[in-house]
Amino acid sequence: MKDKFVNYIRQLQNNITSKLEDIDGKATFKEDLWKRPEGGGGRTRVIENGNVFEKGGVNTSEVYGKLPESMQQYFGVKDANFFACGLSLVLHPSNPMVPTVHANWRYFEMYNQEGEIVDQWFGGGQDLTPYYLFEEDAIHFHKTCKTACDKHNLDFYPKYKSRCDEYFYNTHREEGRGIGGLFFDYLKATAAMSMQDWYNFVSEVGDSFLDAYSPIAEKRKELPYNDAQKNWQEIRRGRYVEFNLVHDKGTLFGLKTNGRIESILMSLPPHVQWVYDHQPGAGSEEEKLVEALKNPVDWVK
Repeated sequence: MKDKFVNYIRQLQNNITSKLEDIDGKATFKEDLWKRPEGGGGRTRVIENGNVFEKGGVNTSEVYGKLPESMQQYFGVKDANFFACGLSLVLHPSNPMVPTVHANWRYFEMYNQEGEIVDQWFGGGQDLTPYYLFEEDAIHFHKTCKTACDKHNLDFYPKYKSRCDEYFYNTHREEGRGIGGLFFDYLKATAAMSMQDWYNFVSEVGDSFLDAYSPIAEKRKELPYNDAQKNWQEIRRGRYVEFNLVHDKGTLFGLKTNGRIESILMSLPPHVQWVYDHQPGAGSEEEKLVEALKNPVDWVK
């Protein structure tokens, strides 16, 4: 399974970066191959200063070795080895009318001292972080997610949409990071779902990403904007940074397993603001966004 999923994410990375370069029309991805001293490595691809994307990364990694002490405590195991692979992407557009997007699809195995698999699971999802709320874009993104889920189980979309709203939440701000999408973790074999079934589901979601995001980026990338709207984008990016550095489990896992710091922090935007006690104007488009972040919406209805 690990070989199968590694092959899948490598091809998906190629598909996604190729399409994003077409959307941008100027910048191309710089590739950086890296090795992890304890075992494994990855293929980082970063795009910067383009027509559309101010900064973005589409990374794959396969890392393995002894599970660090802190993570053994987290999982409640002793003397375990692990293998983890995944594709993680974040795109920060220049135009505040184009939303930031994040996605991740990953697979994990844990082994005993004899090298036998004692646990394995899939995780991942995709979520949208707009700066200005176009409801038709939110509906499109969520409907695409729902279509992918419904091919496997009609309960998956409402379940994983709800988990996304719960996970990508800045508790210290009492607001969501964005307008959600899907989030799932610890997808393990059961009587109803084999690991092959979970592979089929996770790859279905991965394959849906470009259908979910590309039309939105294409539609909004030429819209005009002013300095005040750019300032708002940078203030909201601050909330994005806060979540990734305070709450995100993927960032935590990368840091605690001696992950490559440049790849871990590629999710951070290049220009951010923290304005003291900033409040959007009453009745403004900015306030409309914040209200949606504080009260998750059922977009498919």
